[in-house]
Amino acid sequence: MHRIVQKCVLRQTMIWTLVTVTLLTGLFPEDVRAMVAPPLQATTNSIAEPHRTADLQKIQTVLESKIVRQRLEDFGLTPEEINTRLAKLSDDQLHQLATKVDALIPAGDGLGIVIALLVIAILAIILIYLLNHRIIITKGDSAK
Repeated sequence: MHRIVQKCVLRQTMIWTLVTVTLLTGLFPEDVRAMVAPPLQATTNSIAEPHRTADLQKIQTVLESKIVRQRLEDFGLTPEEINTRLAKLSDDQLHQLATKVDALIPAGDGLGIVIALLVIAILAIILIYLLNHRIIITKGDSAK
């Protein structure tokens, strides 16, 4: 009988410990961000050149955003000054800037949200169809 009580107390202690740890972990999450590791830097210019072009293209895409452009104009920078400053950056600096650009728009461009809403709508229609529910809209006085 004593062993059964010990097992029950041990089980209750373990359960409440796990509940407490899970609750504390959920209430105070760490500030972490997941990112794809950047590719290793190439030592030759012929291999590094496509990376520089891709990084420049990524930065230019963000700079074309109205919000970013307006903010840079508020700081007094013209598009020509921005382009000259980008040209002066080394390959490593340009790559660092391109990888940090994603943090400017963490939610993306909104395409993901539109796709998610479409998928949810399609799933709802399929569910209604599979359950043989019909939505009938009638004209007339519905409150009697």
